[in-house]
Amino acid sequence: MAAREPGEEEEVKLIKTWSSPYALRAVWALKLKGIPYESIDEDLTHKSDILLHHNPVHKKVPVLLHHGRSICESLVIIEYIEETWSHNPPRLLPEDPLQRAETRFWAKFVDDKALPSIWQAFSKEGKEQEQGLSETAEHFRLLEAELKKKKKRLFFGGEEIGIVDIALGWVVNLVPLFERILGVKFLDEERHPALLEWRQRMSDVDVVKESWPPRDKLVAKWTAIRERCVGKAAANE
Repeated sequence: MAAREPGEEEEVKLIKTWSSPYALRAVWALKLKGIPYESIDEDLTHKSDILLHHNPVHKKVPVLLHHGRSICESLVIIEYIEETWSHNPPRLLPEDPLQRAETRFWAKFVDDKALPSIWQAFSKEGKEQEQGLSETAEHFRLLEAELKKKKKRLFFGGEEIGIVDIALGWVVNLVPLFERILGVKFLDEERHPALLEWRQRMSDVDVVKESWPPRDKLVAKWTAIRERCVGKAAANE
């Protein structure tokens, strides 16, 4: 892509939905970097032509459009934002190659391990749910240990929010919601003091706080999702 003149207006659009935790990652990254953008709200029950055109592989949100070119997948979008607007603070990935690799590892851990296990705990019953609860407990134990490695570290990214904090942002609002719906406790003061302190810090960050979807709508949506998943499993038995 040809270089743009200083001050030339950027064309940044974000295809998202109101409730997607993955789309929120892109919202936070853009707002943290101070990048103006246009929101395109998608109805995933009737996917638009623009979504299907710009993400024909997965047909999911979020999709970042920059000068008409599409970038898909939330973690890829965050890295693109960091590389494209690298001079805008804060840094979402470290400059040091080793630290950068470690950061990518933990962001991938969140998506490949922590999210699937809590989804299994939330959407299943019986032995499958028990397995999900057990795996989630282990994943949160590892995240707690990682956060404690450096004393007085405010975020996984250090003094400022980084890509791991953004990737794990669903812990701030969805974990309490899942706890309420399921009647279980994923995080507690005895086992997860650092994670709970981190969660409070994240919830106090302005760009995070101002972006939350309405809680009542989220409760209704995720309760319905849980009932639908359990109902389908029962029907297939």
